[in-house]
Amino acid sequence: MTGIEIAAVAAAGAVLLAAGIVLGRVTARHGRGDLDLGTPVEHATFHTLHTASLAAPPLRAGLTEDTARKAARRLRSLLGTEALCLTDRESVLAWDGPGGDHHREPVMRRVREMLDSGRSQSVRTDCDDLQCPLRWAVIAPLTGEEGVLGALVAYGSRESAVLVRAATEVARWVSVQLELAELDRSRTRVVEAEIRALRAQISPHFIFNSLAAIASFVRTDPERARELLLEFADFTRYSFRRHGDFTHLADELRSIEQYLALAGARFGDRLKVTLQVAPEVLPVALPFLCLQPLVENAVKHGLEDSTDEFKVTISARDAGAEATVVIEDNGVGMDPERLRRILAGEHTASSGIGLSNVDDRLRQVYGDDYGLVIETGVGAGMKITLRFPKYRAGVHPSPSAGQGRRPGP
Repeated sequence: MTGIEIAAVAAAGAVLLAAGIVLGRVTARHGRGDLDLGTPVEHATFHTLHTASLAAPPLRAGLTEDTARKAARRLRSLLGTEALCLTDRESVLAWDGPGGDHHREPVMRRVREMLDSGRSQSVRTDCDDLQCPLRWAVIAPLTGEEGVLGALVAYGSRESAVLVRAATEVARWVSVQLELAELDRSRTRVVEAEIRALRAQISPHFIFNSLAAIASFVRTDPERARELLLEFADFTRYSFRRHGDFTHLADELRSIEQYLALAGARFGDRLKVTLQVAPEVLPVALPFLCLQPLVENAVKHGLEDSTDEFKVTISARDAGAEATVVIEDNGVGMDPERLRRILAGEHTASSGIGLSNVDDRLRQVYGDDYGLVIETGVGAGMKITLRFPKYRAGVHPSPSAGQGRRPGP
């Protein structure tokens, strides 16, 4: 767990405690017939957790007018206040409850005062409207990595120490959701950077050599030249697509087939490929470009660094709750100590970019138990084993992420 994620757990507990105090008063007023969930305390606990779960998703997208509007009603229900608003540093983003027509401007003056101290404040509203129920306001800061982002303002009809405590804790929980949103954005930027690094690794020499090999068949075998050109177009379209962090195993294997077809046009009979794929694992979702770079590395060093016949076997099999992919070759292999340095990020040679990049991304998505398992030695070839859970929350390709299938001739 990261520090932010640990704080999320602590903040959730604080919300349950603080909001439960407020909601306990509300549920205590209900008749016995309303307590299907048990005691008033149990009913309040369930209500608090359920309401918090509904408020969290929009907040995980950051603090905007749209997300604040979606969350404000839930947060007001969580606290049981007459009104509630969420602000950034400049303006009210969302208001839920009465009084919004004449309290927006005064509250922003109070919020700007709070920004200097960064501490919660309980203040009298000094409202001139005798019919308005908003007599006291608790202004609690919403914070992020860059300091105070705005405020949660909870309104009541009278001064209340309980409301001060509850509003402060709920604001702390909201702040954690906003920090998690920033963490999600940071992770996305890291993944995008890693994918750009992999794309940059696709050698210009490979592109040049592929086109040269295609050109060599234009006169002698036009039909094969046409097929290879279509394979090249599909391969580059998939490798440089702009949407989605995840793909299907079927699409990744299809891209590998296209790459090997292009490599085979250049190296001829020196390249021997065996594919063994269980059909039931083809729909499994996995990180984009996590197999292709491993095959490219194998072919590059197995064929370009040697004149011997090169064999590569790619198998994908069903392993219960997981899918297992094994990429094995009879190439030049690698010194195990050098491999250790590559995976530890201590070796920056371009030959190790694919290995370390894929290993890092697998661990980020699935945890350390799902890193690459590599068996190798100098002159002994290399065997890489990858495991993918068949189902994992948040791991699914976007609807348009598939590379599609080109029409037949």
